[in-house]
Parts: sequence; C-alpha cells; structure tokens
Amino acid sequence: MTKSRSSLPKVSRRQLLTGAAAGGGLLVAWWAWPRSYDPPLAPSEGEEGFGAWLTVGTDGVVTIAVPQLEMGQGVTTLLPQIIATEMGADWRQIAIVPAPPSGAQPNIPLAAKWAPLWSIAPDLAGQPDGWLPERFARRNRFTATAEGLSLEAYEADCRKAGAAARAMMAMAAAQEWGVAWEEVVISAGLVRHGEKQARFGELAAVAAQMTPPDPPPLRPSAPAEDPREFTGETLTAFPRLDLPAKVDGSLTFAADIRLPSMLYASVRHGPIGQPELARFDEEAAAKVPGVASIIKAKRWIAVVAENWWQAEQGCKALRPRFSGPGAVSSITIDEQMDDALSEGEAQRVHEIGEPDGLVGAPTMARAYSIATAHHASIETSCATAHYTEGKLHLWIASQAPEAARAAAADAIGISIDDVVLYPVAAGGSFDARLEKTHAIEVAQIAEQLGQPVQLTWPRAEEMKSLPPRMPVVIQLAAKLSPGEQRTPEHWQTRIACPPGTFEFGYRLFNNNTPEAAIRNASAKMDALACEGAVPPYAIPNVSVDHVPVELFLPTGRLRGNAYGYTAFANECFVDELAHGLGRDPLLYRIAMLGDDQRMAIALRRAAQLGGWDGGRPGTGQGIAMLRMETPSANSWSSDGYIACVARVRMVEGRPQVSSLHAVADIGRIVNLDLARQQIEGGLLFGVGLAMGSSAVWQNGQPDPSRLAGMNIPTLANAPEVTVDLIASDAPPFDPGELGVAVAPPAIANAFFALNGERIQSLPLFDSGMLNEAEPEEETEGGGEQSGPEGVEQSEEPAASPDDTAPNDQEAAEPA
Repeated sequence: MTKSRSSLPKVSRRQLLTGAAAGGGLLVAWWAWPRSYDPPLAPSEGEEGFGAWLTVGTDGVVTIAVPQLEMGQGVTTLLPQIIATEMGADWRQIAIVPAPPSGAQPNIPLAAKWAPLWSIAPDLAGQPDGWLPERFARRNRFTATAEGLSLEAYEADCRKAGAAARAMMAMAAAQEWGVAWEEVVISAGLVRHGEKQARFGELAAVAAQMTPPDPPPLRPSAPAEDPREFTGETLTAFPRLDLPAKVDGSLTFAADIRLPSMLYASVRHGPIGQPELARFDEEAAAKVPGVASIIKAKRWIAVVAENWWQAEQGCKALRPRFSGPGAVSSITIDEQMDDALSEGEAQRVHEIGEPDGLVGAPTMARAYSIATAHHASIETSCATAHYTEGKLHLWIASQAPEAARAAAADAIGISIDDVVLYPVAAGGSFDARLEKTHAIEVAQIAEQLGQPVQLTWPRAEEMKSLPPRMPVVIQLAAKLSPGEQRTPEHWQTRIACPPGTFEFGYRLFNNNTPEAAIRNASAKMDALACEGAVPPYAIPNVSVDHVPVELFLPTGRLRGNAYGYTAFANECFVDELAHGLGRDPLLYRIAMLGDDQRMAIALRRAAQLGGWDGGRPGTGQGIAMLRMETPSANSWSSDGYIACVARVRMVEGRPQVSSLHAVADIGRIVNLDLARQQIEGGLLFGVGLAMGSSAVWQNGQPDPSRLAGMNIPTLANAPEVTVDLIASDAPPFDPGELGVAVAPPAIANAFFALNGERIQSLPLFDSGMLNEAEPEEETEGGGEQSGPEGVEQSEEPAASPDDTAPNDQEAAEPA
C-alpha cells in the first residue's frame, strides 16, 4: 500500500492514541517478518525498524501497531498489554497506533470461521490451523475485527513479538557489558545485570541490529489476572490506554477528521425495496445557504456544503423520490416468516444421536418470534476522503478495512494500491462497521469534488440503510424422559430466517448490492445463522433444521449474532418446561447439564449472587444460562459460560428491569477490567434488545428511526448490574457477546415470574410500550410509498436494482 502523503497535512499517529508519553523507535516484532507484506508500522525519524508490531524510541517509549478496530471493546489495550508483559516494558511507556491492513497481521481464525463465505472448500478452509485460511488472510490483508476473535488471532504473535524484543534488548546490553544475554533481566522498562542497568531508549539502535533466537524466549506463563487478587478500587494492573484521550476529547473518531478546505456531505437513500433515484428538486436544494454541490448516483443522492447542517438542510430541500419493485413492510415480512416456518423446506444443520426418533406428539412445542434488531451506535456512518493526483485518501473506522479499501477503489475505477486508508476509532459499532456503503459513497463524492469531503449519514438514514439483524422464527419441540427427572431426551429445532450470513458475505467479499446479495444467498443453508441452536445441555437426541427465507429486506450482523436469538428461544423453552413440571428452573437446568461442571458452578454462583428464591410467582425473578464457543488453533472448543439472574418490576404501568446479576467463566483472564466492562456492556445491550432496539417496517422505512424511540437503557433507568468472574486456567474466551445473549431470556423469564405472562417474542413488548418517537418529516424518508398510489411508474418494467455498487454489472458468484 502506498504511503505517499505529499499533498496532505501530516497527522501524527500518536495524536490518536497514547499512553503516558509519546515517541517511537525500535521496530521489533517478527524476527522472520515476510518481506512481501507492507509494513503496518513504518519507522519515523529516530526509529529503527525490524518488524510488524512495535517500535521503541530513543526516549524509551514503546509504540505498538494494533491491527484491530477500537470500537469501545478495549482491543487497543488488550493486545499492547500482552506485548508489554512479554517485553518487560513499563505500562506507562506504552503508546499505540491503529495499523492499516497488512498481510503481516492477518486474522486467521476469523478467516477460518467465515470460510463458507469466501471459499469453495469451506471444510478445508475452515480449519483455524490450516494453510488455506492463512493464505487467504495474508494475501487479502484480512485483518477484520469480529466474532470476538482478536485474542485468539493475535495473542501468540503478540507474545512472540514482545519476547523477541526483550531478547534483542538483552543481547544489546550483554554485548556492551560483556555478559551472557540470558543472564540479563528486563522488567518495568529497565534492562539489568547485577548493578548495571540501562533504559530501552539507550539500547534501541544497537538492539535493532540483533537477531533474536528462533523461537523467541517466551515467559513461562501467558498474561493473566486472577479476579481473586483484585479487590476494592484496583480493577486491573493495566488501565485502558484510550481512556485519557476519550475523557479529554482528543481521541480521533471518524467524525473528528479535519482537513484544509474540507466540505461536508449528507445523503439520502431510497426506502427498502425502492432503491433507484427517480427525481429530486435540485433547484430548491441549490438555494440553501452554503450548498456547494449536489452529487447523485443511481442509488443515492448527496448534498455537499460548507458545514454538515447546511448539507442536511439541502437534502431536506431536495425532496428526492425513489422507485423500485415495492417497499417492504413488516406485515409482509411476518407473513413470509410464518409461511416458511410451517411449509418451507428445511435443511439439516446439526444432529446428535437419533434426532428423528421422536415418535408421536412431543411433550411440549413452542414457537418464538424474533423481530429485526438495529445497531444504534452513537456515531453514525461517517468517512472522510480526498481524491488527489490519482490517489484516494480515506479516513474511516472499519471492521473490515481492506474490504473498504477495495470497495472505494472499485467505486471510482482505480487500483486498490492507489487507496491510502487511515484507520481511526469507531464510536460504537456492534458489527455495523463491517458494512462499507459509506466508503463507496464518500469515494465517489470525493472524486467529483476534487477536494476533501466528510460524509456523515443522518440517524434516519443509518436506521434505514444499515442492514438490521434478521427476523427469525424458531419452533422448538421436546419429548421428556420417563421417571423422576423428566428431562428432555429428544429436542427438535426448526429455524426460519434468511441466510443472512451469506447475504453479508456476498456484500463483504463480492461487493454485491443488498438486492444482489439476497438473490445470490437465496435458499442456502446457513449454519452460522443457527449458531447456539444446539442447547448447552446433555440431551441425547438433538436436531437443528434451517428453513431459508428470501425476504426483500437486507439483513446483516449485530452484536450477539445468532446466539442473540437462539439462546432466547432455548432458555425460555427450558424455563417453560421447568414451570410446567413444577420444578425450580435453576435445579431443573442443573439436572440437565450432565457433567458440565463449569456451567453448573456458574449457575450456582449466579443464583447465590442474585438471591435466587426459586422464581416463585410474583417475585419478578428469572434465570438463564449460555455456553458459547469460538474457534481455536487446535479445536473449536474454546468455551465461555455465563449465568444471569434478572429482576423486573412495573413502574407507573411500564415494565422495567431493576437488576441483573451475572457470573461468567471465560477461562484465563488477560485484563480483568476489560472483561467486566465487556460483560456489563453486553448485559445492557441485551436489555436494549429485550425492551426495544427494534422497528416496524412501513413503506420501506423503519419506525421508530431515532434512538429516542427505541427504549434503549439510559443512565436514568439502567438496571443495577453486578458481574462476578470465575478464576480459571481454561483457554481464554472473549466475553463481549455473552451478556448480549443471556440477558433477554433471563428478563423474559423474570416477567413470567412477575405476572404469569409467558412472552415468546423479542423484543418482549410491542411498540406501544416503547417511548414515542418524533414523527418523520416527509422529506426525511426520501422515497415513494409502495402500492398502487405513489409508486414511481414507468412505461417499461422497472429495471433490476444496481447489483454491484461501483459499476452496473451483475455480481459474480464467489470463488
């Protein structure tokens, strides 16, 4: 990737994220770093470059290149902590910089998990320790941030990088002092041998010439924090590096970029199902003060002005109208989902034992309906671009930065090598920043303007045009064993939902438009969309079937993903089985676990922490549990466990969650404070999914379309959250999505205990229970209404929607 920045102002990487000091220096990391890959961290003046991960400056500051997007989860603390621990650096001398995509820092486990989306041989490419996912990830600079796999993907490399740097420092000191390098001790940022000592900066130039041992000398134990050793106000030995910049406002997010002569753009897209721009009032928009230009494409129209507010007012004045086959509505979606569940052709995803041995009527059968769910991140889609001298400079917060680069390049017909991407932090994402439509749009706007421009989507456009989590209907049936235990011996799951993971894959890897992705994914069996459907219990006979549903509503990934709805159905169903038998839901679950001691311990501790009293009627107390898996280099059995006790109440006639008490076992904990933050944040996100975060689709528009109407928890009504972590020597598990999936069923079960009403839909309450959103202006939606009146008509049948974002050609099937 080109590093030319001759026509642009210099942006200091250390202005983005720093620890206690700023500086640079010895580039260390991969002692056998492949020379064919672009360096993610190039040395500056006073630096010595040796690899892909870190530098040490003459002032002793260690700067670490982080290949993952910081979006609030703390990855810019987690990975540097591992390097600093192995290296023996003082935490106060660590600085960090977001790294552009490079084949030197690939996310191989994620490439393996997503192999069905890019490979013609997913069984072979799906092995995390295989050569196929590594080859794909390196060649495609695949550094995507998703699925909680940052630690799995990068811990080993970070340890090696830190250990190699430590060895090189020791060698430099040993050469000067005339001793064996193995006798040199490095800790707290100091290099010592007896009475002699030196700082990193004093050794940087000499150490840069050393060749470390292969393999590097790792410390005996991997980085870990024991929750039993951190009490009171001491939450971790490694506080977050990005917090000071976030507190004082200096951290650079996508919307914070400022360049000389920069203009600002707002945009309008058509309603879902009517994507093609038909007409607009250009004259009215041009009269808005500050408007500099109007840029239109086949699927959108943007107004460029001196500031964003002027651009937004220009968009309102445009009153754009769009046409297409027909705008989607929730009524039609619900009908399609119900028809698919009852009559659709199912495909087997998982089976255990004799799954089809359920003879006769099941003991119990229930259906659970899950509506679309929206990301609702604080920062909407935003990117800045400058097209100059044949190169596109792109500032963007992207979970898949190389895909964003490629899409922007294709959009304006240039080589990907002529796109310079500057990664910045995201103001929340929840997987929203895996999408790249705004990268395409800002590239096309910048090319036409010839000067810097920042595109920011209004909230209503974000809600409408960013694919939500798919709607799902899940039918469960169980037959219980005879005798005293009465636990399930047969369990059948039938999931009706779009093959949303494949839709996402066609957009990400093939640059399909949403409509083309839906067509290409049609009828595919989507195992990733059914994750977590196998219940975490010792049930001898289990089947999971997927019924693909083709909707006209594009769908995408959202924090929690499939576990966010499969755990809801499973845990609500188990709760109903327990209550139907007159059993304590806690004890019934423990009886079903078999020999899963880790889950049993988490359940018992959560019950104790939450003051579980059996979930008796009127108590408003519910319980749920979850086991999640992530791929590891040796197997697919790196597990995370969580159990949660929820309490609910009615306040002035409105339902409210009063408390959540959760216990999690996530194996070895690298950073205790980050783990707690992730689980606490996930639980609150789960409260949002349970109580709101959904919308009804009317004429291709979501309602509500603003945060105020989604009943998202606020400081005023957020529940009390208590999280306890279990000390464990098991492999580490990323906890970011555990709370998201376990909170909704715990809350639903609590409402049953409160009033005896069993809720089998998510969110739990209809829009009448939510906060009332402000009505949309007619021009905000920007689209025609569906139906015989108001649809933009033409004498010829409507053209097929644009299938590939940058050019109007049909998208190919993935290789």
